Amino acid sequence: MKAGFSDTDITPAMGSQRPGNYRKIFLTGVRDNLRARAAVFSDDRNTVAIIGLDTLVVRARTVKLIRAEIEKKSGGKIKSENVMIAASHTHSGGPCFGFHPDELKEAPALIKKLALECSINMEPEYERLVVERASDAVFLAFNKMDAVKFSAGSGPEGAAVFNRRIRMKGGRTFTHPGKGNPDIVEPAGPIDPEVGVIGGWRENGALAGCVVNYACHGTAWSQDIVSADWISAMEKTIRAVYGREVVVVFLNGACGDITQVDNIGLRKNHSPEEWLNIIGTRVGAEAVKILVSSEKGDLAPVKSVSQKIKINRRILSPEKLKKSLETVRSMAGNESNSRKDEFAWAKEKVLLDYLLQQGKAKEIEIQAIQLGPAIFLSNPAEYFCSLGLAIKKIVRERFPFVYVVELANGSIGYVPDEEAFKSTGGGYETKLTSYSNLEPAAGRIIADACMALAGRLCPGEVPRGPQIEKPATSWSYGNESPEIE
Repeated sequence: MKAGFSDTDITPAMGSQRPGNYRKIFLTGVRDNLRARAAVFSDDRNTVAIIGLDTLVVRARTVKLIRAEIEKKSGGKIKSENVMIAASHTHSGGPCFGFHPDELKEAPALIKKLALECSINMEPEYERLVVERASDAVFLAFNKMDAVKFSAGSGPEGAAVFNRRIRMKGGRTFTHPGKGNPDIVEPAGPIDPEVGVIGGWRENGALAGCVVNYACHGTAWSQDIVSADWISAMEKTIRAVYGREVVVVFLNGACGDITQVDNIGLRKNHSPEEWLNIIGTRVGAEAVKILVSSEKGDLAPVKSVSQKIKINRRILSPEKLKKSLETVRSMAGNESNSRKDEFAWAKEKVLLDYLLQQGKAKEIEIQAIQLGPAIFLSNPAEYFCSLGLAIKKIVRERFPFVYVVELANGSIGYVPDEEAFKSTGGGYETKLTSYSNLEPAAGRIIADACMALAGRLCPGEVPRGPQIEKPATSWSYGNESPEIE
C-alpha cells in the first residue's frame, strides 16, 4: 500500500468576508494561516483522496471544480468520484459560503440585494484560489506517495465539548440559554467523545501524516481575525511529538449541535485563545495516544462509493413570506441594532422562497471511503450528534472503525434529529433559512443512505502485531505460594 500527504495555503486576503453569520462581517487580521490538507491512499487497485479544508463550508459547486482539477492534474489516475472534500467548519475562514454572484444573474433585484449586499456571499476570486490550492495539495500528495504502514484507532476525549441545546423547565429546548439560567434542566442531546485517527508511517518509523476525525464546531476562536480555530492547536500538538512536517488532515464529525460552550456550568467562559488551546490540545493529545499505541500494517482494500439522493425542502407558508417581504422592504439598509435579528430572519425567508422557486427538493451526495477495517461516511450537513452516533452504532456491527464526516462534498445547512422539530424542540437550528431548510426526516434519510453504502463494502482486517508461536510458561518466581508468616 502507498500513501502521500501534503498541504497548501488558502488564507484569504484581508477585507474578505468572514462567513458564520447571517450578516456581513469582514476579516481584519491573521492569527494562523488556513490550509487545504490532503491525503492520498492507494492499494494499487484503487486510489482515493481525502481533503480537509479550513473553511466554514464547501459548496457542491466548489467540490465539482476541485474534483475536475484533481482528475486533470493526476492524468486521470485519481477519479473525481474517489475524492472526499470536507470543511473544518472554522468560523474565522474565507468567503466560500453563501450565494455565488453567477447564480443570481437572472434573479430579481430584491434577491440580488439581499443575497449580495445584505448577506455573506461567495467571492469568486477566493473560490478560484481554493480550487487551485486544494487540487495542488492532492497533486503534491499523489506525487509523494510511497510505501507505508497504516494504523487505525479511536480514543475518548469528552471533557472539552458540550451539546449546546438545553432542555428547559417549560418543556422547550433552547440553543445557548445562558449560563446560570434557573430554568435549565439538562442537555437535550449527547456529545460524541470519539477521536478517530488513521496514521501513515514510513519505513523508518516516522509519521508521514494522519487523518483525524472529531465532532466539535470551529467556534472557539470565532473572531474577525483569520484562524483555523482549535484545529490549529490540535495540529501543533501532534507535530510537537512527531515533527513539524507531519500533515494533519482534519475531518469534522457530526457536530451540528456540539460546541465548546458549557451552558450548564457556572464558570465564566474562557477567552477565545484559551478555548482554542483547550480543545485542540486535548484532542491532539488523544490523537497522539492513539497513534503511539495502534498496531501498524496494511489497511486494504481501498474503495470509494457514493450515492446522490434527493431530500425535500420545508415549504414556507404564504403568511410568513408576506410578512418577511414587508419587513425587508421596510428595513433593507436601515435596520437598527435592536431589529437586526428580525431583519436577518425575514431576509433569509425571502431568499428561501427564491430557492423554492428553483426546486422543492435538494440533491445531495452521500459518500463512503473505505480503508480496510475503517470507513469514512460523509454527508454535506451540519449534522446533529445523535444522528452520527446512530450511524456508528449500526455500521460498527461490521466495521471496527466508523468515522462520520459532516460538511463534506457540499453544504445543506443544519440537519437536526426529528425530536428537534417536535413541540418540545426548537432552537435556531430549526428555523427556516436559505441555508437550512430540509424536511424534518432529512437526518434519518441521510443516516439510512450512509448505512446502505456501508453495506456495499466488506471490511478488511485490523492490523495485528507479531503473535506468539506457543503459550509461555510462568516466571520462575511468579508462581510462589503466599507466605503468612
